[in-house]
Parts: sequence; C-alpha cells; structure tokens
Amino acid sequence: MQRRRSLPDVLAGGVFAVIGGVFVVGSLGYDRGTPLRMGPGYFPLLVGAIVTVLGLVILVKGLIAGSDLPFDAVPWRAIVLVTVAVVFFGVFVRVLGFVPTSFVTALLTAFASRRVRPLTALAVAAGLTVAATLIFIVGLQLRLPLWGW
Repeated sequence: MQRRRSLPDVLAGGVFAVIGGVFVVGSLGYDRGTPLRMGPGYFPLLVGAIVTVLGLVILVKGLIAGSDLPFDAVPWRAIVLVTVAVVFFGVFVRVLGFVPTSFVTALLTAFASRRVRPLTALAVAAGLTVAATLIFIVGLQLRLPLWGW
C-alpha cells in the first residue's frame, strides 16, 4: 500500500508552523507575566504556540493521509473582491460611516461567489450590517460614526 502525500497540506502546515514559531521566538523578548496578570509577551506566545501546533498537525496529516483531489482553478474573482472589500472598509469607514461601509463591504464579499443572486446578496449585506452594528457599535461601543462625518 502506497502512502499518499498532499503537497498543499504539507506546504500550508509548514508555513503555519514557521509563522507560529517566529511569533513564539519574538514573544520571548517580552515579559510574559502570569495567566491572571498577562504581560505583553503572553498573548503572542500563546497564539504562536497554537498556530505552530496546528501547523505541525496539518503538516503531519499531509504527509500521512494525502488527498487525490486535484487543484481547481484559482478563484481570482473571490480573491480580488474580498481584497477590495477589506481595503474599502479600512479606507472609507471613517469617511462614509460604519453602516454604509459595512453594507458595501458585505455586498462585495457576497458577490465573490459566482452562485449568489443579487437579491440574496442584498439580503445578506443588510443582515450582516445590522448584526455588525449591533455587535460592534451597540454591544462593544466602538467609537465610529454611523453615517459619516
């Protein structure tokens, strides 16, 4: 019986393990404190360790039980629209306000899928805007203008 290897899993796991390791090493220069009195190095150490462990698990899984599924075409439409949506939100949230910027961002990300219909995209954008406003503005009291300056 021949073992299958998954090159994407091995590469992704390796990248995650290296990035997590860099964060672990970088956090060692800061005071870690205790779990009750966390220092500035505690959180990067914890997250780096978790990312490293998950990366190693993915890497081992790719070496042991790979997949015969071939790569599909790169979803350029989704990559471009999600990137544009994130940049749009970051640039225009203080100018246009949280509500319209959240709506446009959600609309752009909904259209990243080729299967979404316009009415569905509008409904998803409206629902996510309401949910984000309730969570971030009302619940967490994030200090951003709702409707621009």
